[in-house]
Amino acid sequence: MKNICILLILLGIVLLPEMMVAQNELLGKVTEAGTRNPINGISVFIPDLNRGAISDSAGNFRIVNLPSGQYLVFASAIGFSSQIFYVAFDHVTVKDFSLTHSSAELKAVVVTGLLSAQDNSNVPFPVSTFSHQDLLQESYTNVIDAISKIPGVSAITDGQSISKPVVRGMGYNRVVTVADGVSQQGQQWGDEFGIEVDPDAVNRVEILKGPSSLVYGSDAISGVINFLPEAIVPEGQVKGDLLFNYQFNNGLIGSMAHLAGHEKDIFWSVRVDNTMAHAYKNANDGYVLNSQFSNFNTDGTIGINHSWGYSKLHFSYFQLQTGIVDGTRDSATGILERQFALGDSVFYLIPTKQELKSYSPLVINQLVRHEKLVWDNSINVGDGRITATFAWQQNRRQENNDPTIPNTSNIDYLLNTINYDVRYISGTKNKFTYSAGANGLYQDSKNKGTLLLIPEYNLFSIGGFFIANKDFGKFILNGGLRYDARTFKGHDNYIDSNGNELSPNDPDAIHRFTAYSSDFNGPSGSLGVVYHMTNSFDLKANVSRGFRAANVAETGSNGIHDGTVVYEIGDPDLKPETNWEVDLSGTFTNPNLTAEIDLFSNWIDKYIYPKPLQSKNGGDSINNSTPGFGDAPVFKYTQGTAMLIGGEAVVDIHPQSIPWLDWYNSFSLVNAVLKNEPDSSKYPPFIPPDRIQSEIHFDFNKSSKIFAHSYFKVGLEYDFKQTHFYDASSIYMGLSAYELAASQAPTRGYTLINIGAGTDFRKHDGSTSCSLYLVVNNLFNVAYMDYMSRFKYYPANFTTNPVRVGVYNMGRNVSLKLIVPLEF
Repeated sequence: MKNICILLILLGIVLLPEMMVAQNELLGKVTEAGTRNPINGISVFIPDLNRGAISDSAGNFRIVNLPSGQYLVFASAIGFSSQIFYVAFDHVTVKDFSLTHSSAELKAVVVTGLLSAQDNSNVPFPVSTFSHQDLLQESYTNVIDAISKIPGVSAITDGQSISKPVVRGMGYNRVVTVADGVSQQGQQWGDEFGIEVDPDAVNRVEILKGPSSLVYGSDAISGVINFLPEAIVPEGQVKGDLLFNYQFNNGLIGSMAHLAGHEKDIFWSVRVDNTMAHAYKNANDGYVLNSQFSNFNTDGTIGINHSWGYSKLHFSYFQLQTGIVDGTRDSATGILERQFALGDSVFYLIPTKQELKSYSPLVINQLVRHEKLVWDNSINVGDGRITATFAWQQNRRQENNDPTIPNTSNIDYLLNTINYDVRYISGTKNKFTYSAGANGLYQDSKNKGTLLLIPEYNLFSIGGFFIANKDFGKFILNGGLRYDARTFKGHDNYIDSNGNELSPNDPDAIHRFTAYSSDFNGPSGSLGVVYHMTNSFDLKANVSRGFRAANVAETGSNGIHDGTVVYEIGDPDLKPETNWEVDLSGTFTNPNLTAEIDLFSNWIDKYIYPKPLQSKNGGDSINNSTPGFGDAPVFKYTQGTAMLIGGEAVVDIHPQSIPWLDWYNSFSLVNAVLKNEPDSSKYPPFIPPDRIQSEIHFDFNKSSKIFAHSYFKVGLEYDFKQTHFYDASSIYMGLSAYELAASQAPTRGYTLINIGAGTDFRKHDGSTSCSLYLVVNNLFNVAYMDYMSRFKYYPANFTTNPVRVGVYNMGRNVSLKLIVPLEF
């Protein structure tokens, strides 16, 4: 790490004279197509250079201190279709934009996972985007919940505060989450761990599906979810916003304050926000006891932006305290009960109204804290760039799950991570661009609790890659190669009978974990082509090979997994997973219609999954040696072959003659099987059911003296019955015979209706004084159970007829958001 930093500094000193020569400018005007009237407030941005401007009342914009070379520039604003150009900067360059009114976003820009920013139509593998405006128009309780409506994306949920992303049927360590330019490193291997990203700090989301993105290496075999921060404020401006959010179902109260500025090449940003919610409710369970949470976040950025490039330092702090729902019910009333300790004994009591409406979790809860410091640099070298990103992250998860010792964390994981990434991105010559670089991470994990599942460990990984792109006119060829190496070392651990750590020489010491070392290495690659058959129709094909090293749970587990109450055993001799994925897609776009179909086939060799062990006498192996837990089935991680096929289809109708109307429709499906497994276990758990979504969006673009950018929308979501389910009877041994039968039954389908509306309120000078958003999810208060919810395996309510198993999802929820912009 030290040598890399020194090399970067020396390289900057050597190249400084050349870098300081470039003093190019981009000038232009943004007008409305047809009328040629100037448009005020249009964002003109250059993603690769992290620079932009806002058009003034005359439609003019100006961006200074630009390097030589060709870069993607795009203009976008609410109510207009974005426009994208590749512009070569040379001294003073003039480029005008002419935008059309549209309620649909006809083009998108992909910023990461590629050589440089590109128009989505030139990318050979499927990419979905979710804009800042999309986030404002949705109601959610965490950031993964917000994006789970994207076709091909879903979430494994553990209440309203914890969601894990799933892309095309795979999640956990098979999806890389990127925030602030680095891969987010928490506890991705666990069911009960969410993603520590502040939704109010997210400006835009990109989802790269499949292993085609070679930048991120291991763990990206299913895809990459990239949370992009806000763009730098144009030079000479100081602006910000206040956000207030209230949700009626769970009493959610959210508030955020943000301020950013840019003056004489120095830019900065600071944000503070807090969200808290009491227990949510539904028509079947009433209030879901202990589903409340509180979430505090803050972040800040400072940097310098000049003709030689930019350098910025970013810090963020994320804190989540959330209750843990256990699903225990009163046998007479069916009401969810809370645990109560008297001495060493635990009893169950019906909660009071005050406890249900409390914003503080009950005794069983977890506290998650994530700190991150990122140093991001981009140095212009001729027509190309050298980028270097270094980061430090600390993730700590503490769980209190014993009411007899309410202030003691039985589970306490502390993870420190150092990320590094250095690469060269060439300029465009003869329509050819390439990039080469190396990146990886170092991790150190400690166990500070007494309920142990995984050992303490160290991890080091490094990977090198080369990616190239060639534009042949109608054909665009994109491909690359990568090689990864990862070393994983689990540590020895000695404890007493209560789980407290002891010296190896102590006569009472129990050898809890045995030291081991696992090495993983292998290649990955991608080759794709885009064929612009006509101005309206594109064909894409891509073949990619992915690589994933086994995680700590898969290699080193030896204990009770508290979330599923099974005894898990890892295998340090596991081989890395590899997969081959083929993607085929076709896209048709014209002013009235956008239609896209994406098909994929994903073959995973040496797929890692837990499999029940058999006892010597036949039947499942049972462990009953862990204090506080009953009989637990024993599972050991093994390897096999998995096959996933499916795809997504989108039809977006946006008639040019009716610019205020947009009718968006999508369908997504995934079919997954484990080869050579019996019928009861041939389907992996948490494969999302087929889903149809349809939303009609009405935009009232004609502004008045009071209102602007007003809209109304109504949407339908239909989730099909999931008949390809994972048989949970071997795992959840504590369930009754009825509950075991229910766990083996298909999850019923359901239909949800959602509505939304919003508007900007204008000042006398035409600027926005505030914006108001109204969202109603589950309008008709449907009682439903999402197949991706871990609550579906919770105990039955025998007081109902018919008997219901598990805890249901949130009922009707009305959300109000108020945003007040601040400009100085």
